[in-house]
Amino acid sequence: MAQTSLRWNRKGIRILGLLSLLLLIQNGNAYEFKVGNSGDWSVPLDANANDYNQWAERSRFQVGDTLLFVYPADKDSVLLVTKEDYANCSSATPIEKYSDGHSVFKFNHSGPFYFISGVHDNCVKNEKLLVVVMADRSNNNQTITSPSPSPSISTIELVPPAPAPFSEEAPPPPPTSSVEMNPTPAPSQESSPPSGASSIVMSFVGTIGAFIGSSILLGL
Repeated sequence: MAQTSLRWNRKGIRILGLLSLLLLIQNGNAYEFKVGNSGDWSVPLDANANDYNQWAERSRFQVGDTLLFVYPADKDSVLLVTKEDYANCSSATPIEKYSDGHSVFKFNHSGPFYFISGVHDNCVKNEKLLVVVMADRSNNNQTITSPSPSPSISTIELVPPAPAPFSEEAPPPPPTSSVEMNPTPAPSQESSPPSGASSIVMSFVGTIGAFIGSSILLGL
């Protein structure tokens, strides 16, 4: 029993360690911004210039980031309001209210966020802030626009060659040849070669003559 409980305790410690690691990784992707770059939430020195919005335009806020407001808790506060209440400096029905003097607001979704001072006169003097939050930092998915594929041959419209211009007059026929073809004369029968029988007779006579000539030469 002791060994079983020890194993369960080890598993529980491992699970808690993994959860803590996941939380650290998630928080590691977030940033804490100090309002106005200093964290001071008060009436701007120049009441005609909205210093807070100019600072927000130079910053890049994303889901998971936090915003720190530092102010005297007994004299001021931070209100999260709608767009209409932001424009009118209306503090009657805020979405959220912070008055602890060291307020941290976390952006949980993308889009615009409107903050004003809980003191009406301060809001009129531009103690107000508009923040536009982008997507989550941990979202690494990017939409890639693939280039348009080249059209295949089957989708290309083939344009036939232009036909030859039509002519009302038919082209003249090709000229006929004026060369006269003379037939080749047949060979005459007088120059025909000797027949096979006559050639045998001539060969036999030549053989007898050669035999007689050789006999005469031997007799001498």
